[in-house]
Amino acid sequence: MVRRMMMRMLPVWFLFALVGGPVFAADPGGATTLQAMPSLPTDYVWILVCGFLVFFMQAGFAMVETGFCRAKNTTNLLSKNLIDFVVASLVFFAVGYGFLKGNDLGGFIGVGRWFLRGEAYDVGTYLDFFWQLVFCGTAATIVSGAVAERLKFPAYLMYTFLVSFFVYPIYAHWVWGGGWLSKLPFGVGHADFAGSGVVHAIGGMIGLAGAMVLGPRFGKYGKDRKPLAIPGHNMSLAALGTFILWFGWFGFNPGSTFSAHHLRIAVVAVNTNLAAAAGALTTLLVMYAKTRKWDLGMTLNGTLGGLVAVTAPCAWIEGWAAVVIGAVAGILVVAGVYFFESRGIDDPVGAVSVHGLNGLWGLLSVGLFADGTYGLYTLEPPYVTGLFYGGGGGQLLAQLIGVLAVVAWSFGLGYLMFKVMDLAFGIRVTPEEELQGLDIFEHGTPAYPEFTRHRILFQERRSERVQA
Repeated sequence: MVRRMMMRMLPVWFLFALVGGPVFAADPGGATTLQAMPSLPTDYVWILVCGFLVFFMQAGFAMVETGFCRAKNTTNLLSKNLIDFVVASLVFFAVGYGFLKGNDLGGFIGVGRWFLRGEAYDVGTYLDFFWQLVFCGTAATIVSGAVAERLKFPAYLMYTFLVSFFVYPIYAHWVWGGGWLSKLPFGVGHADFAGSGVVHAIGGMIGLAGAMVLGPRFGKYGKDRKPLAIPGHNMSLAALGTFILWFGWFGFNPGSTFSAHHLRIAVVAVNTNLAAAAGALTTLLVMYAKTRKWDLGMTLNGTLGGLVAVTAPCAWIEGWAAVVIGAVAGILVVAGVYFFESRGIDDPVGAVSVHGLNGLWGLLSVGLFADGTYGLYTLEPPYVTGLFYGGGGGQLLAQLIGVLAVVAWSFGLGYLMFKVMDLAFGIRVTPEEELQGLDIFEHGTPAYPEFTRHRILFQERRSERVQA
């Protein structure tokens, strides 16, 4: 029924958007809004600056992924981290935002606000659109690391289109757009303050699906099927990217109050930082106990795991809880990386463990540690209260339902998307392209041309010697 209704509506809103039907503007200039609430400029500046920080996280993801992968695929990874935000911006503007924040249709999907026309041509709606857009772009870009070094560029373009078109917007509608998860009759309904589930678990679970369909990289497993290390080419870039992401998270989480007048932003910022630190230290110590080496790469991922896990509960917990959540996240990162490798799932940057597993852990932690002192994006009750603070099991049950929903939705659709594309046109590059590197074959522009030229000459001379 929903599909038939959408198909009937499609020609109407598409024609109006492209040809230019009547526009019924709400307040595109902002004068009426400002007159009604003179204090709003503070909130607008706060939200936009935080949104700019979240956008800058694209650079962080690009640096982390290129640093953890090989030099021959650097241009490819940088291109993917650029193009996913480009595609997301246009697709989310046209349709995705309407699915997320349009008029609720049966708790499943939003309808309206297409192309931000009509009543959506309003300063408040444009503000909300920009905030949701940078989150959509983050969810999309997470996957590029999990499928790195072997996914065709056109397949990535198609994936980004589909995620921005309906995978992210519809699930986000369930949680943030008045959909069925937000209306669960347990606790205050499913609660995800800044997107452990909506953003990170979505990206991590789709990344898992993509890695499974693609299969591992050449050289990842030996003849005995044991995983072999494929070192990244630049730990400096990986560390820089982690610092950029850590910095960007101070927009990601505190900005989700959507108001500078909620002084709870101070609590959110501190909790964000504590979880990152706890995740990093825990991972460092666990890896030292395991290998007798101070592993920087895994510690960087432990930092990000702590940030992902605290993203859902950051506004509703005390500082000690943020430390516990981050410490558990660090353990999950290490356990996840080794577990997936042992199952033949090749995730070059650890995106599934960092974003997928810890996104789910972050959702569950709300039901355990929420302290009952802050509402659901409001200063007024009902407050979010977890099991350890006398809230009973209701909020934890709502969180568990959300965990099951996000896994089923994102992994299920992700696997279907990659599988259908693989059957239709093949999503993996040829063995020759993978061995030589995607930079030359797909982009014609190696990131390190001098290095690439010498490597090709070396391989040609070695081939000549073998033939002789």
